[in-house]
Amino acid sequence: MRRLSRRAVLAAAAALLAARPAGAAAPRVATLDWALLETLLAMDVTPVAAAELVLFARVAVEPPVPANVVDLGLRGMPNFEALRRAAPDLIFNSAYYVASEPKLRLIAPVETLSIYARGEPPFARAADAAARVAAATGRPDAAAALITATEDTLAGCRAALAGRPARPLLVINLGDARHFRVFGRDSMFGEVLARLGLANAWTAATSYAASAPVGLEALARFADAELVILPPVPPDARRILPQSAIWRALPSVREQRVVVLGSMNPFGGLPTAMRFSRLLTQALTHPAEARFG
Repeated sequence: MRRLSRRAVLAAAAALLAARPAGAAAPRVATLDWALLETLLAMDVTPVAAAELVLFARVAVEPPVPANVVDLGLRGMPNFEALRRAAPDLIFNSAYYVASEPKLRLIAPVETLSIYARGEPPFARAADAAARVAAATGRPDAAAALITATEDTLAGCRAALAGRPARPLLVINLGDARHFRVFGRDSMFGEVLARLGLANAWTAATSYAASAPVGLEALARFADAELVILPPVPPDARRILPQSAIWRALPSVREQRVVVLGSMNPFGGLPTAMRFSRLLTQALTHPAEARFG
């Protein structure tokens, strides 16, 4: 597994930090993007405001959000008045919410950092985003610490999985009882699989995250794979799938090679990479505790 260079990360952070006036106080920051929110929190930087915090706690789960962070409402339609009252010095944004930038810039300077971009590995971009966030908030060493923690977590999980059967994995999210979406090699989950020494059964092209909805019958093409299901699992899927002839005929289902993980952000940063690797390793080494159905 190629390790990211601590020296390169610190050099990039130092270059950004050099633009800050000497002795300047750490800026008050806000963000609309969940991947940047989890990155801030993982580096012990508490933003003054962020978006959809109740849903973030349910979907991303970790890191926990301090109670004093102002909830700006919807990521795509934030409460600009609440943001103005929070008085940030700097707003972190991503390409997902670029439509909001003209109004955001009326409140504070905006730095756009996108972890997900077509054709580019998200893991390296997540590390770069961490370096830039850490530098902008006056804590350049925090990025190197987060990257080291991520790589150590992945290395530990890789070692724990070294003796398991070498079956490919299919990481999916159920849309309903008849369709799923699958995470390819260019997703964060796909990159983590590779770094754990695991094969991704899905080799077709995806668009830096997951494929468009695929019919359930397509799972029959992956007879040797283990299925890894990411929440949410729709209630109708839980109810209908156990009676579905297509589902019950799948070798992975018949042989109880289906596990479901805890919830996580499908467009997350390095904290999501760590959470996925930990939960996946636990499910694969103790499948009875994570069995679907």
